[in-house]
Amino acid sequence: MKIPSTFSSLVAVVLLSCASASAADKPSWGPGADDAAFQAMLKSGFRAKGIATLSRLDQDATQAFCSDPERSNSKEAAAEKAKIEAENIAAIKWPSDGKWLGDWKEGEKLAQSGRGLTWSDKATDPVGGNCYNCHQLSPKEVSYGTIGPSLYNYAKTKGTDEEAMRYTWGHIYDPKGYNGCSNMPRAGYKGILTEQQIKDLMALLLDPNSPVNKD
Repeated sequence: MKIPSTFSSLVAVVLLSCASASAADKPSWGPGADDAAFQAMLKSGFRAKGIATLSRLDQDATQAFCSDPERSNSKEAAAEKAKIEAENIAAIKWPSDGKWLGDWKEGEKLAQSGRGLTWSDKATDPVGGNCYNCHQLSPKEVSYGTIGPSLYNYAKTKGTDEEAMRYTWGHIYDPKGYNGCSNMPRAGYKGILTEQQIKDLMALLLDPNSPVNKD
């Protein structure tokens, strides 16, 4: 079968374009000149307004590492990932008064709230935990996210001893200490939630009277 000349010409142009493109022409998420150009392009698409400043686009070492999933999930990067996890664990601030639990009723309000941190909010406005967006918290919930595991019957599953308390606090404060590229936000490390708010969420998960632990 004879291929139309117009089609042949089009294919030739596409193949020539692909052949002439080199790896150096493609945006890179890693370090180097291409990354600097990409970051400049990224920042040009945003503007600061209210409390939402361009500093939010600046990545720390953990975020930069996880922004390259192909590399961060490779065997070669295992040691670096372990180092990042250790650094995040070391950065966790445990309850200053040694008390783990707050008020589960306040924790429930917090878990169901996704308010805060937008340009229209004030820096002094309380920020929600937004937990429902990724987790099931109780069987009565009509809608909840499934990105994270269900937290229903959390205390019955994890226990309520000292080890369980530390494990739970650590995951709320900085989950990347346990999984370097966890999708869960570093609520304590990034100053999203206060110590008291973390205590209230802890109570929601671990207090036997909380709806999370009711059949």
